[in-house]
Amino acid sequence: MLKSALCCVLLCFTTTVHSQTMQRYRSSVFTDVTVERNLSYHPGLVEYEKAYQFDLYQPKGDTATKRPLIIWLHGGGFKYGSKTDHSMRFWNKLYTQKGYVCVSINYRLSKYNPVSHFDELLTSCFYAVQDARTAIAYFRQNAAHYNIDPDKIIIGGISAGAITALQAVYSTNEQLGEIAHIPEVEIKKALPYQPVSAVISYWGAIFNLEWLGNNNVPIVCVHGTRDRIVKVIGKSSFYGSIPIHAEADKRHIPNTLKLYEGYGHELQRHFNPLFADPSTHKRWRDAGQFTADFLYNIIGR
Repeated sequence: MLKSALCCVLLCFTTTVHSQTMQRYRSSVFTDVTVERNLSYHPGLVEYEKAYQFDLYQPKGDTATKRPLIIWLHGGGFKYGSKTDHSMRFWNKLYTQKGYVCVSINYRLSKYNPVSHFDELLTSCFYAVQDARTAIAYFRQNAAHYNIDPDKIIIGGISAGAITALQAVYSTNEQLGEIAHIPEVEIKKALPYQPVSAVISYWGAIFNLEWLGNNNVPIVCVHGTRDRIVKVIGKSSFYGSIPIHAEADKRHIPNTLKLYEGYGHELQRHFNPLFADPSTHKRWRDAGQFTADFLYNIIGR
């Protein structure tokens, strides 16, 4: 009898400890992930069909409903990249294993060279923002179909994707359209801000710090201090994570910032868009945990 009682107490203790340490949305509580590919967040539109495709990541065997959703936007300087990039598969799987539903989306890319021509980068960003807002609207309207909570949608991205995510939340069509020299008729018919719960900016930037005053949406920023592609400080209409953090603090916007001293773009020693070594993956996982801890206090439980 004593042995049975001790086993029961031990089992209860172990279960309690496990529940305390393995928290959904904070810990990796799922091992397997299912992926449905080449779905559309703008169904019925033939033009730019591939640009509106997304891959849906869900925890295998998950029976929960009204789950938070993370919409991920890839990098590539508004010229390259796609929803199936190695980094996108990494981030989507990482957060899906924590219990989120994740989607990796394509968006319209430039036919020119935005990296070398800032005006073209602004123009490309304007249209990418429209696509990001279209995706948010789609998932809000179809929340029941995907078992997601329409009031717990997060938008995140890396590099150009993070730049898009920030502008999609904090800029107005008029503000972004004006500096991008978008025709007024297009600005007027553009999709306005779509509500989200938080923004994840991995090595991203915003074009105007004043735009942070448009919304009070929480932000988590991660950046390498030696990033030469999207600088962590930045100036003259391209402000990185440090000034974003300072301005958000000034405006009392919930936010957090994690810097990786001595690392460059994508937290690599020497940026390579086609390959990330195990040490980079380790930093990514660390950044993911930092982000998950922040988000848990906003949308978790």
